[in-house]
Amino acid sequence: MNNAALLDPARLDRADTEVRLEPFPFLVAHGQLPDEARAALEQDFPRYSSAGFFPYDPADCGPSVNALVEQLTTPAFADAIGRRLGIDNLGRYPTLVTLCRFLNKRHGTIHTDSRSKVATALLYLNTQWPDTSDGCLRFLSRIDDIDALVAPELKPLYGEFAVFKRCDNSFHGHLPYEGERRVIQVAWLTSEEEKLRKTKRGNFSRAFKKLFGKLDTRLGAGRDRNASHRD
Repeated sequence: MNNAALLDPARLDRADTEVRLEPFPFLVAHGQLPDEARAALEQDFPRYSSAGFFPYDPADCGPSVNALVEQLTTPAFADAIGRRLGIDNLGRYPTLVTLCRFLNKRHGTIHTDSRSKVATALLYLNTQWPDTSDGCLRFLSRIDDIDALVAPELKPLYGEFAVFKRCDNSFHGHLPYEGERRVIQVAWLTSEEEKLRKTKRGNFSRAFKKLFGKLDTRLGAGRDRNASHRD
């Protein structure tokens, strides 16, 4: 597989791509990765031992994942997204990349993302998903109702892609899920200072979970399906 061909902005124009500007700007696109890259990306995905999102480190990943991250974070790809969501020159903003392999049930509570984010993209890499809505991304019209969908929920399957502009009402989340849910997240941030702050916090979280992972799992085991936080 030629890693140079992993990501192509032209795939965003597939007939089944959905772009909406209300109640907040978001895009959902399918089939954004070539089938022939599945095996390499599965092999090269980081083997985190803890649940949650962790700052990208090339040393954790194999060559195909590193190539994919590089392509996801180019200014040209960002600008292609920005044109569809009404964000001028998205590629000028610094990027923070985080990856997740496993979730526990405390993850996915409804939120907007923090004000330090301009936009967030999620590229999913699971080769299969159980017959359940649990863990499927939902864009919502309310912060207190996980069933207030504004678009069909998105299963976190290989090549599924979602991106949204951060707004005060960019509510999103998913039903509680515990297990493997592979995703690469790219956030375009308002400043390099915010990137440094979030990276430090993410690295601390990773170290904490290595020591107290079982406690982290227990803390969220019984969360309400409509649980939320503001950012």
